[in-house]
Order: sequence, then structure tokens, then C-alpha cells
Amino acid sequence: MPDSPFTPEDRLARLMAAEPYWTARAMQEQGSRFYAALGQALDAADLRNRRLLYVTWLDEIWDFYERGLLLEAAEAESLGGGSQGRGGESG
Repeated sequence: MPDSPFTPEDRLARLMAAEPYWTARAMQEQGSRFYAALGQALDAADLRNRRLLYVTWLDEIWDFYERGLLLEAAEAESLGGGSQGRGGESG
């Protein structure tokens, strides 16, 4: 989002450091068919291709990243525990 307090470089670094599961899930659940497909691609992408997706669609993916953080927090709250992510799976 344009009003983000983070620079594009900061956003890219945060996206690259984050597990893509929640961002991809937000894209698949809350996005149009296009963003749902992009979320599937993000979930399946290796590190190189994930970076390419992030660089190409930074503003759009950042929006879904923020939505994914909310999904993760809501799921953690509904499970009554801390943030467990994807049940221990690694990306």
C-alpha cells in the first residue's frame, strides 16, 4: 500500500523473510481469481521465483501479506495458543 511506513526495500526484505503460507492463503481466500491463482503460484514457488513474484507485484502482495498476518492471528486465537504457523511445516 502506498501509505505503508516501510520502504519498498523494507517490504521486500520482510516478505522474503516471512513464510509465504499466510500470504498465499489470503490471496486464495480473499483475492479475485487472478490473485487466487497468483497465491497458488506463490505457495508453490521456490525462493528465486518467490522473489520474482514479490518484486513484480510488491504493492499487491504486501496488501495480502498484511491480510495474511490477520488470518494467522485469528487462527492462533481460535486455537487458543500462540502463532503456530503451518503446524510445523517448513517452506
